[in-house]
Amino acid sequence: MGELEDAVMTRVWKWNRPVTVREVLEDLQQERSIAYTTVMTVLDNLHQKGWVRREAEGRAYRYEAVSTRAAYAAALMNDAWSQSDNPAAALVAFFGMMSEEQRQALRDAIRIVQGPETSGPNPGSVPDADGR
Repeated sequence: MGELEDAVMTRVWKWNRPVTVREVLEDLQQERSIAYTTVMTVLDNLHQKGWVRREAEGRAYRYEAVSTRAAYAAALMNDAWSQSDNPAAALVAFFGMMSEEQRQALRDAIRIVQGPETSGPNPGSVPDADGR
C-alpha cells in the first residue's frame, strides 16, 4: 500500500464506518493540498485491491474497510516472513528488534492463540526458532 493509500485507509479504519470521498478529502486537506479526483481514484484503487467495499449512495459511493488495520499489519508481516529463505532466523531477528513491551504483547498473543488448555513449562517465554 502506498503512502497516499495508507493515509486514506488510516481515516477509513479510524472512523470505522462507511465514508464518502468528500469526508476523506476534507480531512486530508488539513494536512496537504489534494484534489477530489485524486481521493476518488485512491478509493477506487483500494476497492479494486479488495481493501474497501463500496455501496452506491445517489451518484457517489460510501466506502468501508473490508478488514481491520491489525489484519492488514498481520498480512504484511506474514508476507515478509514467508519470503524469507530462513523463516526461523527471520523470526529470531524480528524478536531481537522488539522492545520489552512488544515482546510482552507477543507473549499475550501466543497465550490467546494457544488457548487456556495449553500449559507449558514457561508460559511467559517467547518461543525459540523451533517454536519451543
